[in-house]
Amino acid sequence: MSHSVTRHTVGGPAEPGGSGLPGSGVPASGGALRGGPPGAARRRRPSPTARRQRRAAFLFLAPACVMVAIYVVWPIISTVRLSFFNWDGMTDPSFVGLANYIELFHTPTFYTALKNNLIWLLLFLLAPPMGLAVALYLNQAVAGIRIVKSLFFAPFVLSGVVVGLIFSWFYDPTFGLLAVILGHGVPVLGDPRYATLGIVFAALWPQTAYCMILYLTGLTSLNAEQIEAARMEGARGWSMLWHVILPQLRPTTFMAIVVTVIGALRSFDLISVMTSGGPFESSTVLAYYMYDQAIKYYRIGYSAAVAVVLFAIMLVYIVYHLRRMLRTEQ
Repeated sequence: MSHSVTRHTVGGPAEPGGSGLPGSGVPASGGALRGGPPGAARRRRPSPTARRQRRAAFLFLAPACVMVAIYVVWPIISTVRLSFFNWDGMTDPSFVGLANYIELFHTPTFYTALKNNLIWLLLFLLAPPMGLAVALYLNQAVAGIRIVKSLFFAPFVLSGVVVGLIFSWFYDPTFGLLAVILGHGVPVLGDPRYATLGIVFAALWPQTAYCMILYLTGLTSLNAEQIEAARMEGARGWSMLWHVILPQLRPTTFMAIVVTVIGALRSFDLISVMTSGGPFESSTVLAYYMYDQAIKYYRIGYSAAVAVVLFAIMLVYIVYHLRRMLRTEQ
């Protein structure tokens, strides 16, 4: 005698086409692969090829990461730590807390250096548009243009010491070229009113050449089809430059501005060669003031506090500019 037995599932029938537990809410393996939730695919382990690619990428990046950690990250951390100590570089450092920062913010020379850094920043931003103008002039196929490019490129390969000496002779009130042009000597570097302006003018010479190189590189990667389409629409001159050329040069402009701002905030070599921060500390900037306190007066902790303030100023600007550029591109 045969008996027909009907099997019932607890909590409902089993999912068709799957091997999951019936009524348990656990999806079947086949359903997870075909129509399951999106997280199921993400929980799968990466393939051996993907693991090898990740390992190779890590090995290629590891040396650069180690170098950055040793020569960038660790010095920044050490400088921040050292700014809370009083140390002359020879004896044991003593912890003073925020005393270096309090003294820094009550020193008139700090505000003079900060004001000069602001002057450097405002006038140094003339370098990108001047470099763009020179690059547009040099970006043409005419006879002898390579020689002209070499002449404009020459200031960039000169060291800051050489540029400082050249302009020190140029400004000399007795035999300098400026005295010959004006007909009488003007003590540019000896007058507190003109010293900073004279140094910034000297620094603009190589910085303009550097921005020119950046823009020349950017002009070679322009989209020729967009330019040709704009010409067919009647775009010429300023209209072509403003609406077609400059939008394509936005990444180059960003790089030129960031490098120029960093160069203005860390200006040191020309000041050291031309005025040594004088006369009467009227041309000093934060970078030179930091060097002056550390090397001449052996105040390593105090100079570290100056370095931290300078780093914070540069960091705020760079983060702001990066966020603005990313927001514009998005």
